[in-house]
Amino acid sequence: MTKKRNTALPLFTAVVSALLISGCTTPKQSESLSMTGMYFDTVVTVEAWGTSREVLDHCEELCNRYEHLFSRTLEDSEISKINASAGQPVTVSDETAELIRLGLEYGDISHGYFDITIASASELWNFTDNEEKELPDPETLAEAVTHIDYHNVKVEGNTVTLTDPMAKIDLGGIAKGYIADRLKEYLESEGVEHALINLGGNMLAVGERYDGTPFRVGLQKPFEPDGTTIAVLDVNDQSVVTSGNYERYFEKDGIIYHHILDPSTGYPVQNNLYQVTIISDSSVDGDALSTTCYALGLEKGMELIRSLDGVEAVFVTDDYELHLSTEDLPLTQ
Repeated sequence: MTKKRNTALPLFTAVVSALLISGCTTPKQSESLSMTGMYFDTVVTVEAWGTSREVLDHCEELCNRYEHLFSRTLEDSEISKINASAGQPVTVSDETAELIRLGLEYGDISHGYFDITIASASELWNFTDNEEKELPDPETLAEAVTHIDYHNVKVEGNTVTLTDPMAKIDLGGIAKGYIADRLKEYLESEGVEHALINLGGNMLAVGERYDGTPFRVGLQKPFEPDGTTIAVLDVNDQSVVTSGNYERYFEKDGIIYHHILDPSTGYPVQNNLYQVTIISDSSVDGDALSTTCYALGLEKGMELIRSLDGVEAVFVTDDYELHLSTEDLPLTQ
């Protein structure tokens, strides 16, 4: 990878929402099957037209396998084994080695704004069950930040070594996109031409809808109830991934503390952005770039997107204004 590369479902209301429009065609073409499961603490849904139950069952098996490779919280995962290694070399699967390499590439592309060793800081925050709105101890967080540096991750073949024994890897900012790409690859290998993959809001289309119309992906309006959209994208065979400060957060003393952390401070990124949506061919690119561009802010994030081929973006600022990387995006408000 280089910088220059490239039955209907209900309304999805995670980071983005898919608005599926019914169409008329032959019964065989219009028949769809779906699978839904809970992986990576999020709901995963795959809907595919003109395929078998066995294919959808295997999609679920793939999700289970990848969770047991990439999860930071499962004790028997390969990532957990790396984090517990205290700097000793760990042999991992091809997939884990590949995903870590991609994460390191995006560390370079983003100049460190995307850093897969953010775990030492992120594990100190609680954005999901924090009624007291407690912040991490400043000294503890400052110490954790000294162990955030993706350059301390070395991958040689299938061997991963943390040169800082206190460093910890978190692939949460890139794993769902990678898995979505692998699911799409598998579906296409099984002859599936029309499908929609949803990993907790990471949307990836296989082709277009069975009736030839595009999938319609709604961008959720920040801080509004699920189902409220701020815009709708027409998507054919592409990925749509959104990152925003409203996904996991709490507010204290007028400050929004959210899950997108600045690797240099360990605190949530503070800027005038509510949301960044990336449209790309590869979902793993969209996953990493949505986080990176949010951290960079509007001006630098837009500059990065416009330097890449085959990637577009929609930025939403805190006045709910939409900023498009190109006016040619198939977007309606």
